[in-house]
Amino acid sequence: RFKDSSIENLKAHEIAKLGISRTFQTVELFTNMTVLENVMVGCHTRTQSSFIADGLRLPQIKHKESQMRDKAMEILRFIGLDDKFSESADSLPLGERKMLEIGRALATEPELVCLDEPAAGLNETETQAAAELIQRIKEQGITVLLVEHDMKVVMDISDHIMVLNYGEKIAEGSPTEVQNDSKVIEAYLGSEEENHASN
Repeated sequence: RFKDSSIENLKAHEIAKLGISRTFQTVELFTNMTVLENVMVGCHTRTQSSFIADGLRLPQIKHKESQMRDKAMEILRFIGLDDKFSESADSLPLGERKMLEIGRALATEPELVCLDEPAAGLNETETQAAAELIQRIKEQGITVLLVEHDMKVVMDISDHIMVLNYGEKIAEGSPTEVQNDSKVIEAYLGSEEENHASN
């Protein structure tokens, strides 16, 4: 399905229609909108209506808006933010803002969701919540491509791992295979010679 299009030449909404969604390491929310409205923005990629129908607020548009609101609330329940639906997105702490961005990505109904450092800057409790959410997303049958430096998160939720060191692939395989790979150990923990020299 994805091979038929040159993705780098597509606009964001066109990529979303292909079933691919993503989040950013630096949270990119619409801070002047509510939590609910942010998720509803993601729902728009799966709706079809004309400019005239939107402008005239025809009955079918009101019905679609109601459906989007219901779907957005369902996603907010899934990510644990339904009690904050009416709050401004910029009022949320970082951990919840990252959850909200994942929720907006899910609203596009992706087959593949790409998460760029979802645990970056989070405390231990927030990191655990993010990891549990990613696990639940996987259980929904959605493929997750995770870029992450928190090795506990990576090891706990990944089925297959690729390790890069300065842009070069040094290992690939299951969590156990990667964890025991000598190149990975050296890159992340240092060689025995380096460890002896530092002592």
